[in-house]
Amino acid sequence: MSNYTDFLTPQNAALALIDYQPAMVFGVQSHDRMLITHNASILAKSAKLFKIPTILSTVAKDSFSGELAPEITSVFPGQTIIDRTSINAWLNKDFRNAIESTRRKKIVLAGLWTEACVLFPTLELLKAGYEVYISTDACGDVSLEAHERSIQRMIQAGAVPITSLQFLFELQQDWARGDTYDGVLEILKKESPYGVQVRFSKWALGEHASEAGRR
Repeated sequence: MSNYTDFLTPQNAALALIDYQPAMVFGVQSHDRMLITHNASILAKSAKLFKIPTILSTVAKDSFSGELAPEITSVFPGQTIIDRTSINAWLNKDFRNAIESTRRKKIVLAGLWTEACVLFPTLELLKAGYEVYISTDACGDVSLEAHERSIQRMIQAGAVPITSLQFLFELQQDWARGDTYDGVLEILKKESPYGVQVRFSKWALGEHASEAGRR
């Protein structure tokens, strides 16, 4: 039985980022495209910081859609990117094998577009017994209606909506976790409005300023 009350942790979660490519980005009308890119970057950097297995996938990279966004590939230099012909990533053997090889049951998923490249593998993963978490703010579609109906359908099927920063904070849990504290702050400074507060606090209180108290 799925247990969505358990927190996402570096030990139980895996991440899949799907089709952040020019052809897909151009079609997004549901959200600000740069905001989606920032949120996808938060997911990627969070996974890298906490050493979470991450699957990267594209569709028709060389023949139509273009390369995966550098905001993601720069986080995972040299990593193999699974290119597909299938809209539904789960139909691709390499993608399925990559998911299965993580040996994780909690899969965090985001991509473009919500109504197809996110929805289809989500339903497949749920049928296969995985717990699926959709980072809704890192997804986008051709219209707000298309995005929202797809999110609604995935929730009804059993997926859980989260946000990119929720993913990051859920992994950190406590500011006193010093091994990842500085890395979390770097992500926040570069990818979120909270970075303004971080910079201000360190300007006003000194570089020692920390949510973890005196260190």
